[in-house]
Amino acid sequence: MNQKSDSTLFTRRDFVKGSAALVGGALISQLPLGVSAHPAGSDVIKVAVIGCGGRGTGAADQALSTTGKVKLVAMADAFKDRLDESYKNLTTKYPGKDRVDVPEKNRFVGFDGYKQAIALADVVILATPPGFRPMHFEEAVKQGKHVFMEKPVAVDAPGIRRVLAAAEEAKKKKLNVVVGLQRRYQLHYREAIKRLNDGAIGDITSGQVYWNDAGVWVKPRMAGQTEMEYQMRNWYYFVWLCGDHILEQHVHNIDVANWVKGSYPVQASGMGGRQVRNGKDHGEIFDHHAVEFTYADGAVINSQCRHMPGCTKKVAESFQGTKGKTDLADGGKAILTDWKGNPIWSHRAKEDPNPYQVEHDELFASIRNGGPYINNAEYGAKSTLTAIMGRMATYSGQVITWDEALNSETSVMPTTFAWDAPTPTKPDANGFYPIPEPGKTKA
Repeated sequence: MNQKSDSTLFTRRDFVKGSAALVGGALISQLPLGVSAHPAGSDVIKVAVIGCGGRGTGAADQALSTTGKVKLVAMADAFKDRLDESYKNLTTKYPGKDRVDVPEKNRFVGFDGYKQAIALADVVILATPPGFRPMHFEEAVKQGKHVFMEKPVAVDAPGIRRVLAAAEEAKKKKLNVVVGLQRRYQLHYREAIKRLNDGAIGDITSGQVYWNDAGVWVKPRMAGQTEMEYQMRNWYYFVWLCGDHILEQHVHNIDVANWVKGSYPVQASGMGGRQVRNGKDHGEIFDHHAVEFTYADGAVINSQCRHMPGCTKKVAESFQGTKGKTDLADGGKAILTDWKGNPIWSHRAKEDPNPYQVEHDELFASIRNGGPYINNAEYGAKSTLTAIMGRMATYSGQVITWDEALNSETSVMPTTFAWDAPTPTKPDANGFYPIPEPGKTKA
């Protein structure tokens, strides 16, 4: 993913390479003047960032790069060193206190600091590992704050239901919510999918979506760490924190499939496993998934995601219709042709605006202008659920329906958040974690 903000200080993800850009189909309604978490009479929008890793730091930078007066006033992270590093990077880019004014008392460390940080802001950036997203989003909505939250928005069905319920409350309170599925804010995706939805290649009958890459970082176990701290530091490899890479990364491409279809799949079946990335440091997640998502009209979208070094890399989406086909990819490329190969429409504009910045530009413009109201939370939750349904299918080896996925009571989250609290999964005497086994693992 390696797309950068206007400064080169921060990457969109400090660990993903070769990705993309997204989002636009928001729920739109007119926001009455004066109905906003931004206080009347103030032209400074105050921001808090929850989760101060590379993504939180990058999102804060993008928020501070929007038009108008914006100030970062609070930060929260489970780890002090991550918060300190983020604060140092942001104050290096924004010296003085015009844009970054976070005194020591407004830097909250630990599992509960998010509540105090949220209370100090008008807009909250939620960028912790995704397992925490439902509780943080609930709290932000409860306190009446506008939200930018990273994808995926949950890691299990109970979390999805919490996000959907909070999304309804956000609607009632006229709170803006932007979800970091940035392809929906990327010009060539917006233009291509508008044409697809207008019937440029007829009815969509099939498609393929990909996130095949080499994989991401590994954080080795350090002496003196509790199991909770180790898993938090190495969060990408644990389902309760990451959701598996079919959620954490591939949700981008899965969301594009749902956007193109204008609906969500009714069932999923597939296969996956660990073939290359299977060491002690690789936790419990798979290194490859292949899923067939079937939609109500019978269309099937084939999904692939793989983390294996030395293999072909592909992060893109293709779709076939009754009149033609399309190929979409990062880097400003979109092509629509008929079945004889004749061009219908194409776009390859390297000068298109950075979609990561556009997300924040549109969010802050809506807050300042009193509309149009943006709420991405519902499609963010449902595309996340689509990826969860795919994971349930690959882990279990069973066909999983949408209703089964949505109504699942299986929670993968801890019951207590503390450094000495038990984790949902634990290593055996040799340091290896239990791995899902298709045919045995229950969905």
